[in-house]
Amino acid sequence: MLIKPSISSPSHLRVVDWTLSKHFQYQTFYPLVQPRLTVRLFSSHLSTFFLENMNLHKLSSRLCPTVTQKFRHLHIQSSGQQLEAVNVETESAEPNPLSVFRISEQDPTYHSERHTGQYYTLPPAHIQKLFPHGLPPRFQLQIKTFNEGCVMVRPPALELISYLKKADYSKPPLRYVLYGDIGTGKTMCLSHALHYCYTQGWLIVHIPDAHLWVKNCKELLPSSSRPSRFDQPIQASQWLKNFKITNEHFLSKIKTTQRYVWTKRESTEKGQPLGELVDQGVNRMKSSSDVVGAVLRELRLQAGGATEGEGAFKLAVAVDGVNALWGKTSLKKEDRTMCEPEELTLIHNVRKIMKNNWSGGAILTALSQTGSLFKPRSAFLPSELLGEEGFDDMEPFVPVSVSNYNEKEFESCYLYYLDRNWLQHPHSRSEEGKKELVFLSNKNPSILERLCAFS
Repeated sequence: MLIKPSISSPSHLRVVDWTLSKHFQYQTFYPLVQPRLTVRLFSSHLSTFFLENMNLHKLSSRLCPTVTQKFRHLHIQSSGQQLEAVNVETESAEPNPLSVFRISEQDPTYHSERHTGQYYTLPPAHIQKLFPHGLPPRFQLQIKTFNEGCVMVRPPALELISYLKKADYSKPPLRYVLYGDIGTGKTMCLSHALHYCYTQGWLIVHIPDAHLWVKNCKELLPSSSRPSRFDQPIQASQWLKNFKITNEHFLSKIKTTQRYVWTKRESTEKGQPLGELVDQGVNRMKSSSDVVGAVLRELRLQAGGATEGEGAFKLAVAVDGVNALWGKTSLKKEDRTMCEPEELTLIHNVRKIMKNNWSGGAILTALSQTGSLFKPRSAFLPSELLGEEGFDDMEPFVPVSVSNYNEKEFESCYLYYLDRNWLQHPHSRSEEGKKELVFLSNKNPSILERLCAFS
């Protein structure tokens, strides 16, 4: 449709000429518009202009529907052209920069203080290999919900990683103890440091929760090799499976240094790959607790030393809930008396590798009040949770304090939850709602996560 307006005088719009298909051509309509209006026939409001300002009732009943239809078509066409222009402009614009609460660097080796308070993404392949047992339950739910595993870079983790970078591994291993109040993120800081060790090619010995070995044990059997001890075949076999997944590439390189006899018919000869030793414990649950002790012994003897060779490796021993090694248990013997931690084969073997009588690695630990038995809820200091015996056995150690979020960390966590649409309540997205979250959580990571799950 071709529209040709013509104006006879500047003060009064007298003639509007147009062509409308076959119905009329160059017809003259006298003052149909107001004098002060400007005729914008190419604008997006074209149809509204004519429908409101033209005296359509003066047209014949035959022409009125045609005029209306033509103007509506022109309006839709003009609107479509505007939308196309907006789309072109959006596509041509540069993509938004990386969110302020995220970093693209996935290697903990390159994390520094300038990354503090920002999230980095754990590669899914690393999660499956490094944490086959799973991460903390609440974090596992987040991974499933958000379809990604993001860990915040926090000062305690950076401090621990800096110690690992500067340590002398030709000397006995240093013991690092993460401590802090409940829910401050000790386990996640330990996981961050473990991820660093994994990316550096260390062999990982990880006990994700030592408290599970001293309570709620489904099967407690007298040891076949040490009558004074008790085996936990289910826990031992499961730990060996996870150990094999994490360190599979080491198992064929490390060889046994002595012969191990399990039964009259079963034994592992000297010089066999460590993988055969692990398979023995996985396939024969009765001897799995003793196999764990043999594996830890081989690692302790062969860690570090040579910087060259096929079997050279650095050893990272990580124990979450390390205070369970010297606490009390809820396990009972056949005579209904309580079992002591040192009477458990698994605890006895872990205590051995916690000693600093070997070299070529580091001992990373975290205290936990959550699963500890017969300890006050307010206790969080090493002297309170480890007890006198545990404190003496762990000394000397490097304490690393883990506290609640600071302002930057809280803001980053809040923005991350907003980005993931985890905060659904309209009030939670306002400034007043954010202040309410600060007040209710006191910037405690665990409490904040639970509050946001219901916001």
